[in-house]
Amino acid sequence: MRVAIVGASGAVGQEFLRVLEERDFPIDELLLFGSQRSAGTKYTFRGKEIEVKLLQHNDDFKGVDIAFTSAGGGTSKEFAETITKHGAVMIDNSSAFRMDEDVPLVVPECNAEDALDRPRGIIANPNCTTIMMVVVLQCLERLSHIRRIHVASYQAASGAGAAAMAELEQQYRELLEDKPVTVNKFAYQLAYNVIPQIDVFTDNGYTKEEMKMFNETKKIMHTDAACSAMCVRVPSLRSHSEAVWVETEKPVSPEEFAQAVKDGEGVQLLDDPANKVYPMPLFLAGKDDVYVGRIRKDLANENGLTFWLVGDQIKKGAALNAVQIAEYLIKVGNIG
Repeated sequence: MRVAIVGASGAVGQEFLRVLEERDFPIDELLLFGSQRSAGTKYTFRGKEIEVKLLQHNDDFKGVDIAFTSAGGGTSKEFAETITKHGAVMIDNSSAFRMDEDVPLVVPECNAEDALDRPRGIIANPNCTTIMMVVVLQCLERLSHIRRIHVASYQAASGAGAAAMAELEQQYRELLEDKPVTVNKFAYQLAYNVIPQIDVFTDNGYTKEEMKMFNETKKIMHTDAACSAMCVRVPSLRSHSEAVWVETEKPVSPEEFAQAVKDGEGVQLLDDPANKVYPMPLFLAGKDDVYVGRIRKDLANENGLTFWLVGDQIKKGAALNAVQIAEYLIKVGNIG
């Protein structure tokens, strides 16, 4: 099994290295690719030093079985044909192909089988906030069809990459030292602040991030349920949180839903409010699963539930989900 990582030096690329090692993913040879800036950098994987090669339009992907790409949508579009032309399966972490009809958009706990039909050799990894939400919604969908979804996300600096995480830490240091605050990665200072904008605004007043949750949820879950989202950047370092309100066709009790979460795949229940037990990003960075708490009836909707979830955006929201897609393909004999 020959595996490639494109964008190896980025936050998600580095997470790919950790996840592949943690899960003992079957790799005979690992190839790392990057930009002119990162080419030549060396990383250690399973005790062996691997040098990042410059991503080029050549035959470097000949013999590669799986290519995990996380170098931005422009790079994914430019190099997709180069990466897949010799038969490699490209599992892409950008938004470049997510809504293309001939590219499956996959969260294994929800629609793993969609990965088997990939006419262009590309599988899209969804947006991080969508991944975390649909893993939980799938537990509820098994009890009753979901009609409507409202969600407010509380997204950590990690969603904007490693440089954004470093900037948040830098801002707190600068504030404590009474120095001018550095603002490059966000529209405003994030430290001691929340910013109700993630990505650019579209004509309908929603941001691209919010529209991703609307469109991607429908495609992944094969559902007619509409998702109205408000995505907010908060000054936590890593792991996103979401407050979710759902309306189902028939009433579902909080107890029934809690049990479905307990029985679900890729989710864990952390819900004991009497003892102040609920998911928080500070304590869940680096975890594989999405954690759910504060489950209760929606007081404004007879058929509604509301709950809180937290998941590691870089892990399940990006690298881990892509690796799980590859693991599924190997399991069913659809690759390698």
